[in-house]
Amino acid sequence: MLFLAAATAGGYAWWSRQDAAPHYLTAKAGRGDIERSVSMTGTVNPVATVEVGSYVSGIVKWVGCDFNTEVKVGQVCARIDPEPFRMVVDQNRANVATAVAQRRKDAAALAYAKISFERDRTLLERGIVSQDTVDSDRNVFDQATAQLALDDASILSQQANLRAAEVNLGYTEIVSPVQGTVISRAVDVGQTVVSSLQSSTLFLIGRDLTRMQVDTNVAEADISAVHPGQKAFFTVQAFPDRTFAGRVTEVRRAPITVQSVVTYDVVVAVDNPDRMLFPGMTADTRIVTDERADVVTVPLAAVRFSPRGNHWGGGDQAERRDRADRGEHAERTGPAGDGPGRRPGSRVWILEDGHLRPQRVITGLDDGSMVEVSGLPEGAQVVVGEARSTQRPMAGNAPAARRGGLRF
Repeated sequence: MLFLAAATAGGYAWWSRQDAAPHYLTAKAGRGDIERSVSMTGTVNPVATVEVGSYVSGIVKWVGCDFNTEVKVGQVCARIDPEPFRMVVDQNRANVATAVAQRRKDAAALAYAKISFERDRTLLERGIVSQDTVDSDRNVFDQATAQLALDDASILSQQANLRAAEVNLGYTEIVSPVQGTVISRAVDVGQTVVSSLQSSTLFLIGRDLTRMQVDTNVAEADISAVHPGQKAFFTVQAFPDRTFAGRVTEVRRAPITVQSVVTYDVVVAVDNPDRMLFPGMTADTRIVTDERADVVTVPLAAVRFSPRGNHWGGGDQAERRDRADRGEHAERTGPAGDGPGRRPGSRVWILEDGHLRPQRVITGLDDGSMVEVSGLPEGAQVVVGEARSTQRPMAGNAPAARRGGLRF
């Protein structure tokens, strides 16, 4: 009896030390598309916006444009009280008329001074007048000539002042310089506009809101993979069920540094024919940096999986054989692999009839969850993980590894 009890205790101790039978999680190698992308947040903006301000100061007397108003080139959107500017125009016109009249008067004086000088010069030759009289006449004639030139310059100056006053009068009408849509209005009737301040911007007009752009901030770690022409997709909170498509048009090299984090502005152009996108919307953007179409893919965990112990058929001998195969494969393909993005020397484990078999593959593009592979048949059951069962082998049943098989 003592011998039987000791044997039973020893058998139980041996049994409790045995590894639990492994359970393998598998996935089927499928065919499909795979892409790599960069995700970031951006802002929807018009392609071009124009700030319409006031060149002159004054009180707003009339406003003809409001939010969302469709405007054309030259359309009057607001009018500043023109009366003070009309007064300036009238005054300058009067100054021009005065200058012209003064010139006519001085021209008449010049004509008389010329006649007197020529007459006295003739009389001097006859000895009737003195040389001093002739010299005085010459002085008067020269002064009249200079005065006429001064009058011409005065007329030009007064005409310039008149043109400036007329320009300022014209600027009392605030017109749209482009065709587009009024995005914002910052003025109302009765408001005083001061042109010397930045707040003199009265309207913000977006040119052609049927074409928009998304300004995104791409981290410096990802910017090398982003290039003009790449596809981009984004969603906005207003339409969470719709995905908008666009293309990268510009990668701006000016760095944006916020709290020591460097990003770069990437511009994504998007058509907006139905005007569903509004300026200022937040866009959750995804830029496709690389993609493969119609390739064999497996979960990324499949190329990272490695079985533990000797539960897979063949034990250490198969493992050594697999390592040798990897060395031969590397010699055939070389360190660069099969092409861009290809990584030789990877393997997956295929589950066939309860046995694990290593399979050499060449991995390509991955998106963080799936990876492109070549050298693997479509539909193969690849192992992606291993779980240990809490159930112990029943009496009389040898462990799976000892029988050369699997328990799963």
